[in-house]
Amino acid sequence: MDIKTLIGMSFVCAMGAISPGPSLVVVLRNTVSGGRILGVMTGIGHGIGLTVYAFIAVMGLSSVLIANEQIFKSLQWAGALVLIWLAFNLITNKPSNATKSYNSSGRKGFLEGFMISFLNPKILVFMVAVFSQFINPDITNIGRFIMAIVAGVIDTTWYVLVAMVFSGTSMVDKLRLHAGIIDRFIGIVLLALAMILIIKTMN
Repeated sequence: MDIKTLIGMSFVCAMGAISPGPSLVVVLRNTVSGGRILGVMTGIGHGIGLTVYAFIAVMGLSSVLIANEQIFKSLQWAGALVLIWLAFNLITNKPSNATKSYNSSGRKGFLEGFMISFLNPKILVFMVAVFSQFINPDITNIGRFIMAIVAGVIDTTWYVLVAMVFSGTSMVDKLRLHAGIIDRFIGIVLLALAMILIIKTMN
């Protein structure tokens, strides 16, 4: 794999990572509620989930999942249920225990980040679309491995960076003063995203 191809692929992956969505919302929310560690762990969990799909896509196993409509729809439904679960927790969360429940080792953040990524089969479709532009018949397994790792590192780096930078501002402390309102707002956003996903899945 030549450096030009790797740079081109990295740029496309970076654009995909930067685009806003439920992943960014969850990373920001966890950073506000639990601080830097929780936000960073959410970003790492998300990156690992994406890396799994990157390996599936780059090794040519994606066709098995995408072609199997039952598996693909099951993943979509699972992703929608995760969003609903997160939304419910946020909407019903009491401001008095918001910080208490999230100031932990970050395991919950890691799990939430991983689920948001892994239970979103659109990421697999995106990975297939990206890699198909840069994989040629002569590429070695080492080259494929490098592509998958680079995609995962870019995704992880972006969300960890968001958590690190955001947690280093005074805005976090200001937002914590209105934790209950922010939680409910983000919960409604996630619930709306879940409803959109369910409608698309049913169609």
